[in-house]
This record gives sequence, structure tokens and C-alpha cells, in this order.
Amino acid sequence: MSHEPASFLELLARGAATEAYDRPVRLARASGAGPEALAELEEAKQLALRVRAELEGRRRREAELSALFETAHDLAGLRDLDAVLRAIVQRARSLLGTEVAYLSLNDPVAGDTYMRVTEGSVSARFQQVRLGMGEGLGGLVAQTARPYVTDDYFGDARFQHTRTIDTAVRDEGLVAILGVPLSLGAQVIGVLFAADRRARVFEREQVALLCSFAAHAAVAIDTANLLGETRSALAELERANGIIREHSAVIERASEVHDRLSELVLHGGGVHDVAHAVSEVLGGTVAFTEERAGAAPGADGHAVREGDDWVAAVSAGGETLGALVLHGRPELDPVDQRTLERAALVTSLLLLARRSAGEAEQRVRGELLDDLLDAPDRDRLLLRERAARLRTDSEAPHVVLAARVDRAGGPAVPDAGGRESADRQRLWSAATHLAATRRGLASARDGGTVLLLPLGPGESAADLARQTAHGLGSTLREPVTVGASAPVRAPLDRPDQVAVAYAEARRCLDALRLLHRSGQGAAAEDLGFLGLLLADSRDIDGFVDRTVGQVVAYDRRRGTDLVRTLDAYFASGMSPARTKDALHVHVNTVAQRLERVGRLLGPDWQSPSRALEIQLALRLHALAD
Repeated sequence: MSHEPASFLELLARGAATEAYDRPVRLARASGAGPEALAELEEAKQLALRVRAELEGRRRREAELSALFETAHDLAGLRDLDAVLRAIVQRARSLLGTEVAYLSLNDPVAGDTYMRVTEGSVSARFQQVRLGMGEGLGGLVAQTARPYVTDDYFGDARFQHTRTIDTAVRDEGLVAILGVPLSLGAQVIGVLFAADRRARVFEREQVALLCSFAAHAAVAIDTANLLGETRSALAELERANGIIREHSAVIERASEVHDRLSELVLHGGGVHDVAHAVSEVLGGTVAFTEERAGAAPGADGHAVREGDDWVAAVSAGGETLGALVLHGRPELDPVDQRTLERAALVTSLLLLARRSAGEAEQRVRGELLDDLLDAPDRDRLLLRERAARLRTDSEAPHVVLAARVDRAGGPAVPDAGGRESADRQRLWSAATHLAATRRGLASARDGGTVLLLPLGPGESAADLARQTAHGLGSTLREPVTVGASAPVRAPLDRPDQVAVAYAEARRCLDALRLLHRSGQGAAAEDLGFLGLLLADSRDIDGFVDRTVGQVVAYDRRRGTDLVRTLDAYFASGMSPARTKDALHVHVNTVAQRLERVGRLLGPDWQSPSRALEIQLALRLHALAD
């Protein structure tokens, strides 16, 4: 029997399971060993089991200490708080042998608790649960700042059950739960949990181990917060130093731009010179634009941000003349903003000076046009000299245009007269600018404005009228109606024709307003036979050619009879059957000819207005022949 106790040593050496220690006793009993021998073996077995339990405990404590050491090492090199907390939860789950471990944190702003890290969880609802303060087992832990354990969660009445928590726990299938507080001093900031999906009892050593992990987690959170505050403080100091450096540089730039702008004004610089100087100082691209005139933001004198650009209104006397736009500098400090605003002020002064000079020139242009209209017997050589000084194009054919502002109709207002006067002034200002640009003349007259503009290559009077209406309307942001005369060749050689052309343009303007075509531009040629009646030139051939010229030309080229067919068609009340009787042809021939006419004149040639013009043109064509 002396060899039997040695078998227990062998079992200890290879770490056998507890059940294996009964085998030597069973073998001795089966071989007929006496009571003393059996008692000795039983005593040796108990001693071996105690040694085995002691070894197991030491191994467990060694693993726990190793895990705690690794956690402390993670804290020492803390870079990512989430990674450290995840490692703590993973180690807690592994060492306690639970199926699930998780960590929740309190949210003081929202006034609730949320799940921060989970390990072993399979329920999305459980992983995203948020619950009120004081609810569930975690609420009990937070209130008392002590660990709590339950071996049957749903049967435990010590804490407050809620539908939200119970639904999430049931989804995850948890039964036994151990929760320990995450404490910073006397404040509980969250709870660390270990849980199983079956009933089990957590030993004191396991509770103590989880408390150790919770202490590490609290330290990790506190360390991360302190690091964040330290980084923020350092960043704030760095920003302050940067602001001081930038402020010094900005003051130097402001002084530089002040000197440069003063020098520009004294030496007669222009608007674009100012923009170029400010571009160099601010390190972006500054451009002056007139497109924002009348509607530029920041009209109170302050620069405003629009997307990645900065805009400073250029205004004077309550009128916005345009804006300076800074590109390429999304961020501006207050000093740079004031630099841009100061440049806008200097620009407005330059524009006012230029406007004063321009208004003087505009008055001279207006006086020359007034003389052409009111005193056509003036010396023509003198008129040419005055026109040459104004750099007008006196050799090209000119068109006289009558323009008026046509506001949308509405009830009368007390200051309607004052508003009309302001409209006339704005229209005259815009028209004189257009006249100067196109080397023409402009003057205020008869409640509106009259312009004498040269025709460009390939341009008609109707084209010029439409362009003028669009250009003036866009500038004023109001509908401007423009009537045009027929072209006047060499108006300075025939000044008497200018007044005649102006009367024609006025009649065309009145016709447009009667036809409810306010805000448009047109010449007599645009108005069909109505234009023929309005025009003093009575351009009958031009009217006939514009109306049925393609049909006449087709007959001449092909030897066809489309004109006679059209005459017969209208004379027969637009009936193809009566037309074929009048022409003595088959009705299909009539249909084919009328289809050809439609292709030449357009699909709307039989509309009432077009049909009337076509009949009048056919009658005039027949009289001419």
C-alpha cells in the first residue's frame, strides 16, 4: 500500500480533475485493503484535494494579478480611452468566466445612463439601451456606491424594474448579474457588470476582482478627462500665442494698407488699383463688382461672409454702388475685416469722384441730343465737333429709342409722384451710362429717356430695342419698356430726321404699353401691320417681305402658284373645297400647296392675327405688282 499515496502526487503533478482523486481509494477497496489502509488513503486524498485547491487559488490569483498588471500598464500608456475600457471589460469577462460583461456611464447632461462597452452581448437593443438614473440593478449600485449581485434578476425585488430595462435584459437572456460602482471620490460615474444567462453564485473573490477592474476603469476615465483638459489648455495657450503673433502681423498689415491707400488716392489711382493693393495686403484676391449695386449685403458698412468669400458694400449717401469681394480667405480676423471695410470706403470716394465727372459728361451728351431734337437747324459742322469731343460714332446708322419705367400696376400710394421722379432719375443715369458705353447720346425727356445709339454690324433696330430694354431693366431691377425707330443714316448730317425718328419711337413705345408688353423692347417691324401704321417711313416692301416674302420667293424659284392659292383660300373663307373650285384643281392639290405654305410661314400661319397680316401683305403685294 505504500505506493498508493504516491498516486495522489502524480494526480497533483498533472492537474487532474477532482473526480480522479477517488480512483486510488476505489482500487484499494476492490483489492481487499483493510480499514487502516483505506483510512490512510482517504486521509491522503483529502490532503491532496486541499493542496489542489490551494494551487488552483494561487493560479487564479496569479491570473488576476497579471490581468490587473496588464490593465495598469494600459493605463500608463493611455492613448485611446475606448480601447482601454474594452480591454478591462474583456479581462473581467474572461477571469470571472461569465458569458457577458459590460460597462455603463452616467450622462449628467441628458440625466440618464448609457451603455459604453459590451463584451459577449448579442442583442442590439441591449447594446444601445439608455435608462433613467436610479433604475435597475445599476441604479441601486449608483445610489449606494456598493456592489450588488443577483442570481435571479427578474425575481429580485430590491431594485426598480422598468419596461425598458427588463425588455433589454430579457432580449439578452441574462439571469445572474453582478454590478460594481465606478467611483471618482464620492461620485459614482458608472457601473461595471458581469452577467450570465443562467443562475450562478458570485464568490467574494470575484466581487473583489470586479471592483478592482472598476477602479482601473474609473482611473482610465479620469485620466482621459485630465489629459483632454490638459490638451485643451495647451491648445488654448497655443491659440492665444498665435493670436498675439497674428494680431501683431495684422496691425503691421493695417498700417501698410493705410499708407498704400492714402498714396493711391493722392496719386489719382482707380478702383482696380485699390482692389490690387488690398489683395496683396490680405493675401487673397479682391475684386470690385457692380452686379451687387442696390442689393449688396453689409450695406451698413460692415464686411459680411458669404460662403468662403467676404463682401464689403461700396455705398455712399444711402446708395449701394457695388461691393468689394475677397476670395481665398475664408477666415478673417476683425482687423482684416476693418481693412476690407476701409478699402470699400476709399472705393466709394473714388466712385463718387468718377461719378461727378461722368455726370458732367452726361449733361453734355444730353444737351447735344436735345439740340438735335429741338434745334435741327444748328450748324452741322459745330454739331460734328461736339460729337467728336464726346467720342460718338457719327458715321454709323443710328436708332432713336424711347424708354420708360413701367412698374407693375397696383393701388395708388401717397408718394407715387416722388417715386416716379426717382424712377426717371435712375433711368436717366442708367441710360446715359449705356449711351457712353455704346458711343451714343441720351437725355431725359417726356417723363422718360430718349437715346440715340449706333447700330452694330448685323444688328437691327428691333435687336437694339430688346437689348436696351433688357439692359436697363436689369440695372434698375424694374421693367423698362423701349420703343425704337427705323434706322437713321448719318444723323449729324440730317438732324431734322432725329426728331421724326423720336416721334416714331414714342408711338412704338405707346403701342407696346397698350398691347400690355411692358418691360419689352420692339421696333415697328416687330409689330406687323400695326408697325406699318406707326412708322413714318411706311416701309410697305419691308412689311410684305417679312410677312409673305418666303412664299413669293418660292413661287419665283419653282414656278409654283402658292401666292394665288393663298389668295383663293382666304377669298373662299379658308375652305379647301371652295378653293379647289375657284382654282379648278383637285382638292389634294390645294392641300399639298397649303402644307407647303405652312412649312414656309410656320405652323401658326392660320391663327387670326397671322392670317390678318398675311391677307394684308397679299393685298399690298398684288397692288405693288
